[in-house]
Amino acid sequence: MKKHTLNQHVRFASLALMASAGLAVGSAAQADDHNSINLAYVEWSSEVASTNVIAAVLEQEGYDVDLTSLSAAAMFQALASSDADAIVAAWLPTTHADYMERLGGDVEDLGVNLDGTKLGLVVPAYADVDSIADLNDHADSFNGEIIGIDPGAGLMSLTEEVVDTYDLDLQLRSGSGATMTAALASAIRNEENVVVTGWTPHWKFSRWDLKYLEDPKNVYGGAEQIHTIVREGLGDDMPRAYAILDAFEWTPEQMGEVMLMNQEEGADPYENAKQWVEDNQDIVNGWINGES
Repeated sequence: MKKHTLNQHVRFASLALMASAGLAVGSAAQADDHNSINLAYVEWSSEVASTNVIAAVLEQEGYDVDLTSLSAAAMFQALASSDADAIVAAWLPTTHADYMERLGGDVEDLGVNLDGTKLGLVVPAYADVDSIADLNDHADSFNGEIIGIDPGAGLMSLTEEVVDTYDLDLQLRSGSGATMTAALASAIRNEENVVVTGWTPHWKFSRWDLKYLEDPKNVYGGAEQIHTIVREGLGDDMPRAYAILDAFEWTPEQMGEVMLMNQEEGADPYENAKQWVEDNQDIVNGWINGES
């Protein structure tokens, strides 16, 4: 299996941008060798887990799998222009709605592969607060801040709206997924209060006892689902791979197992995915046999 990072695969992202500009782009995904399949994904812990697991299954079934890490925009562009064959990383109906509105006519949505996603503010289970509406009463115990992630993330925009809507006296601090979980780990280790931007599925819920704060004004909205989306024509070119992708479906708990494995020092996500596939062959056989 070949894996390309965003830095290593600049040409791939460039092709996607060329396609969006209306230029003709050659399609490696439509080459004569239909045993070769390219899976694109974003570098989120959830999508690293799911993409490597489905890659391990496809490789087990004889496919030459190529993984390409891209930004969300480039991922959808690559799929729409057939430079990628499939993704198992589309958060709908909200997070990736803009991409689907623009490109949905050029791809095929195979439906939900994971149900039960959630966005919100997360605190340790021992924290003496249960609602966002009550955060101001405990602002000092949270050091007057909410620990966020990347400043450009959709979750951060929603959290800024939360701060305004609830008139919170806490400042939203940007960082990254890694700095957020590091702050969470440090607070729990010292039995201190901390509030972070959170989402499910995420490995932190497998490692620590956490809870979402209630959102009575529903700023974060309802649960989303993660969808599998493929390029047009994949069903004709690779009907067996198409059937496996169509049947792929698992739970947040199962994904959490893989994400937690990936947090171990020196972990290899693909080797972990292969181990999970080997340990859960009964579930995998359902995908292979087209049983969703």
